[in-house]
Amino acid sequence: MNLDLIILIIAYLGVGAGAVSGVFEARRKDMDIVGATTVALITALGGGTLRDMLLGRGPVFWVKEPGYPLVGFGVAILTFYSTRLLKLTARSMLIPDALALGVFTVMGAARALEQGTAVFIAALMGMVTGVFGGVLRDVTCNEIPTIFIKNTELYATCSFVGAWVYIGLERAGAQLWVATVASILVTFAFRIISSRFNWRLPEPRSQV
Repeated sequence: MNLDLIILIIAYLGVGAGAVSGVFEARRKDMDIVGATTVALITALGGGTLRDMLLGRGPVFWVKEPGYPLVGFGVAILTFYSTRLLKLTARSMLIPDALALGVFTVMGAARALEQGTAVFIAALMGMVTGVFGGVLRDVTCNEIPTIFIKNTELYATCSFVGAWVYIGLERAGAQLWVATVASILVTFAFRIISSRFNWRLPEPRSQV
């Protein structure tokens, strides 16, 4: 399958999942439709925007292809009104947030490799794309971003590992769709499992 087609498919999936995650958080904060769509678009497009700026790719992906914000906007409105009778909690966000994390991670790593970056930079760009939409969402909603909270569940680590899965398989000659699906599944599963079992990065030992 063509690389551009794969990236296009996962990009739209990521934008949709990110928009759902953004709406869920906005609804928990009791925002109206304007606030919810704003947070949804920030979540869906923020990580990719930062990635493109860091890689010197311009204009950023959603300006070049307006289908992305249109999809994010449409998904945000649909999600807002279809879930307005539900009581949403932080756990409600876990699945769409984990899915968006996996999809954006692959998208970032693939774009960086396409630009000819070193593999470590590609892994970083995968993580940046994966996590910074959520960072901007949390800041907009007046929350401390998940990745900056001490002793919190693994989040950026899941993205970083997933990026290396994609890079490793791609460099090993695997078909791109195999590398893509494997990376998304690993990132998604790692995030869900780390939340379920409360996995955290080890803390340095305190001085006695």
